[in-house]
Amino acid sequence: MMKQVGAFLLRGIGGVFGYSFIWLISFFVFEQGFFLSVLYAFFGGGFVFFSLKGVQRGLDIKRSGLKAGEYRYITKNLKEAKKKISRLQKVLFRVRNFRDAKQNLLLMQIVRKIYTNTKKEPERFYKAERFYYKNLDSLVEIAEKYAYLQQQPAKNAEMSKALADTRDTMHMLTGTVNNDLHYMLRDDFEVLDVELETARRTISDKNNDNRRISE
Repeated sequence: MMKQVGAFLLRGIGGVFGYSFIWLISFFVFEQGFFLSVLYAFFGGGFVFFSLKGVQRGLDIKRSGLKAGEYRYITKNLKEAKKKISRLQKVLFRVRNFRDAKQNLLLMQIVRKIYTNTKKEPERFYKAERFYYKNLDSLVEIAEKYAYLQQQPAKNAEMSKALADTRDTMHMLTGTVNNDLHYMLRDDFEVLDVELETARRTISDKNNDNRRISE
């Protein structure tokens, strides 16, 4: 999020600088008149703004190691996922039961973590395809069904059973998306294990050297 804000501010500053520079040149050097200078400056500032956006996008693609087509495909999927996550959050936060609210908060934390990790590093999308193609859709569908049933004023035995079954399914899906998150971060855990093992060996070797010196 901070990265996006910083990138937008940079484009904004570039656009304002471009606008100001072109207006000054048009008005004082080429004597185009105030309103015509404003028009030139507006288009010039816009050109600078969107040019910087293109440069930033190119740098993001280069850093990710993805091809331009892959990057566009993942970006498109992330936009669709963002809408689904917004729907999911809206439904889950309508739940008033404390036990369910606590579970829903945990679920949203996991979902947001998967999304933000992918947004930050688009190449991680391929580690979370099951989440984006299947589990997120299931979550939204089940959550909306649960919210609908819960809002009904009169609940008979059949509806109560449907609510309980839907709640159980939500709990299972929470575990499923948690597994999606762990799978996405699996490489990070493996790297961390290697780094910890290297650190342990270094400490052990240093302690052995100190013992030899003291002897």
